[in-house]
Amino acid sequence: MRAARTLATLDEAGNGDHVCQLMGPADDVMDRSRAFVADGALFGDKVMIVGPAVETAGEFAQTVLDPARLGGSLIAAVRREAESAGREGYRSLRVLHHVSRDAWPEGPEELLRSELDLEEFAADSGALVVCAYRGAEWDASTLEEVRCVHPHYLGSRPESPAFQVYRTGKAGWTVNGVIDAEGASAFGAVLCTLLAQSVTVRLLCHGLEFFDAAAMGTLADASRHLPDRKVVLEGTNDTLRLAWELSGFAVPSIPVVMAP
Repeated sequence: MRAARTLATLDEAGNGDHVCQLMGPADDVMDRSRAFVADGALFGDKVMIVGPAVETAGEFAQTVLDPARLGGSLIAAVRREAESAGREGYRSLRVLHHVSRDAWPEGPEELLRSELDLEEFAADSGALVVCAYRGAEWDASTLEEVRCVHPHYLGSRPESPAFQVYRTGKAGWTVNGVIDAEGASAFGAVLCTLLAQSVTVRLLCHGLEFFDAAAMGTLADASRHLPDRKVVLEGTNDTLRLAWELSGFAVPSIPVVMAP
């Protein structure tokens, strides 16, 4: 079973992990890439580096993918590499994604969708995926959204995000932590992205510690974001189910099911 955790170093990451690595000004992209390639060789993994920051490095010529030249989605390219890794006799695939603002002109919505695709891919395939962000390049709201959809965290900020949404096999998406007024916007963005890809979204809420009125309003709005969609929350406690009902959200027009 996958579990959220904070890593002290990248050496602690393993198969099936999807790591958000927040890089500081002093972190060297080339050094990180070189170490990542070396670890891949040590464990018999195929290595894929995504990002224009390293595209000119001759030593990585066979492993670098420039996102500006994809000709399709990033997840499609990653899946192709995973399939070829199996045919070529590698143990698994490991991906280091140096996330650059210039590579995502579509905005934070497409970036969030891509991160959720990578999270599902890592959980289902057992591949290691590391997404490295330079904090200074990104606004706080975008960083908050992408951090909360990575179950594993490494970087200059020691604290984990207030809540996390991550894949739990075929069962659905685990939600843990605290979702309040500060995190409601990020939670809504994640949920709308998931609903755009699935008619029914299952959220496993056994580790959800707090869910306030702002979060409930966001859940109600997101569930109606697209027609013929439904959100099922499993593992909710008596307090949350009662608050949902007393707040007037337990009505047919809001396609949300609260289950114990």
